[in-house]
Amino acid sequence: MATTVNPPNASDADSVDEIVRAVASLAPEIRACLPGRRVERGETNPSGETQLAADAHADDLLLEEIGAIDDVVEYASEERESVLDVGDGTGLSVGVDPLDGSSNLKPNNTMGTIVAVYDAPLPASGRDLVAAAYVLYGPITTMAVARDGHVTEYVVDDGTLEAVREEVELPADPLVYGFGGRVPDWTDEFAEYAREVESDERMKLRYGGAMIGDINQVLTYGGVFAYPTLESAPEGKLRLQFEGNPIGYIIECAGGRSSDGERSLLAVEPTDLHQRVPLYVGNEGLIDRLESALA
Repeated sequence: MATTVNPPNASDADSVDEIVRAVASLAPEIRACLPGRRVERGETNPSGETQLAADAHADDLLLEEIGAIDDVVEYASEERESVLDVGDGTGLSVGVDPLDGSSNLKPNNTMGTIVAVYDAPLPASGRDLVAAAYVLYGPITTMAVARDGHVTEYVVDDGTLEAVREEVELPADPLVYGFGGRVPDWTDEFAEYAREVESDERMKLRYGGAMIGDINQVLTYGGVFAYPTLESAPEGKLRLQFEGNPIGYIIECAGGRSSDGERSLLAVEPTDLHQRVPLYVGNEGLIDRLESALA
C-alpha cells in the first residue's frame, strides 16, 4: 500500500538522488566522529535538550553537503532554531535530525540520522514530502529510503549504497512493539492499549532508547512503535518536521499506518518548525486498534 503524497517531478527526482547520495557519503564520517564527541557542549537545542558535540558536528557536516545541492533552498535541523536559506528561488526544503538517539552514545547503543525532503517551505505538511530516509548506525550501517510510494533498504559501504531489500513492506504478522515515555505518565487509554498488545504472546518488546532503531525493528518484523501523548506532555515529545513526518512517510510507503492518535501524521497541520506530535506507527490493524482505544 503506497502513501498518497504526490511523486516528485523529474527535476526533484534528480535532486532527491543527490540528497540521498550526500547523506550516504557522509555516513562513514559521521560514524567515525562519534568516539571523540560523546561530551556535552554545555548548550541546549531549540527543544531544550542537552546537545552533545556529536550532534553539532553531524549537523554541520549535513548542512555543508546538503546545502551545496543546487535545488535545495532551505535547510533546517533539530539542532537549529530557525530555517536556513541555502539557495535562491524555489526548490526543495530539507529537514534533518542529525543524530536521533544521541543519548545512546554514552552506553554505546544504536542511533541514526533522519532526513525529510519537502517540496514546500518549512514548516511543511507531511503531504509535501517527496522523499524521506534514515541511516541506522548499528553493527552494520544501513539506509532506508522512501520515495515514489516505495521503500528500499541499502547497506552503506564506504559511503556508497548497495540495495539489499527492495519494495520493503511491513510483514503481515507483526512481532514487535516498543513504547516510549514513563509508564506512570501514560494516559489511561494508552496504558490499556499497551496492556492489550503485551497480552499477545507473539509480540516481543523491542525498545532501545533511540526511535530510529525501534522503527527499524518494526520495518523488519512488523509491529507497532509509539511515543504517545503523556499526562505531562499532551503535545507529545517527537518533532513533526524532523521525526514524525519522515517516519510516518516511510512506514506508510511500506504499507503500514501512521497516526497522531486521530489522523495520519502526514495530515497534521504544521504550525511551528519545532512543533511536537504524538507518534504511533506500525501495521494497519495495530494502529486502527490504537485510534479506537484513544477515541
